[in-house]
Amino acid sequence: MTKADLVMKVAEDAGLTRAQATRAVDATFGAIAGELGAGREVTISGFGKFSPSARSAREGRNPATGETIQIAAGTVAKFSPAAGLKRQLNG
Repeated sequence: MTKADLVMKVAEDAGLTRAQATRAVDATFGAIAGELGAGREVTISGFGKFSPSARSAREGRNPATGETIQIAAGTVAKFSPAAGLKRQLNG
């Protein structure tokens, strides 16, 4: 599912116009990204938890040349599904 597909599904399910659904989806993603960027977790009951996770600097390889490269430290988003979502996915 792409973002455009998600917007269409939200518009249909919530009885919104496509423009309204686009603003709602963008606002939701923006709020989640903003909280993660500030170092805070986002918990959505019944769905899961997004949390920022620090990654240390490490050594990697360029797959095209095999050359060793340094990968800088950074923060990534981590997602942990809620029990309800796990049950839904596993029948």
